[in-house]
Amino acid sequence: MNKIVPISLLFFLIGTVSLFAQSKEETVLVAKDTTKLQEIDPLTPAKAAFYSAILPGLGQAYNKKYWKIPLVYGAIGTSLYFYLDNNKKYNNYRDAYKKRLEGLPDDYQFLDDSRLIAGQKFYQRNRDLSALFVVGFYVLNIIDANVDAALIQFNVNERLSLRPEIYPDDLTFRPNVGLTFNYHF
Repeated sequence: MNKIVPISLLFFLIGTVSLFAQSKEETVLVAKDTTKLQEIDPLTPAKAAFYSAILPGLGQAYNKKYWKIPLVYGAIGTSLYFYLDNNKKYNNYRDAYKKRLEGLPDDYQFLDDSRLIAGQKFYQRNRDLSALFVVGFYVLNIIDANVDAALIQFNVNERLSLRPEIYPDDLTFRPNVGLTFNYHF
């Protein structure tokens, strides 16, 4: 009798295990459509160029190319620094030459008149070149944002490939080297 109770309790528990189990639900797997094309916004390059024209580097941020922003500010800032430095030195040489023409003492007593004129021309030329570099880097910033936004829209994936191939010539049986362009649908 002592063995019947634990054995019957064991069979009772084993028989009721399915009562506590989770019910099975049917899961349906849905395949993702890999041939669906991404939406292309034709105004994206214009927006990026506009943002970059408003504030240099903003177009690069719009394109999510954040690493280019320090390059933009570095190029424009360096050119602007050289513009301001050359302009200051040009004004110093010009003021010294004007003082010398008036007969007043100037800071460049060790230079003669021809050296003061040559210094003015040198710093004026460098100032003008630096101004061109500031404008050039500003325009390059706009062009970069525009081109980068246009190139983002192109499809570049694993199915598009360019690889070298070696194949024998039909007449001489010598190996020919060529490039094949493959696109798998």
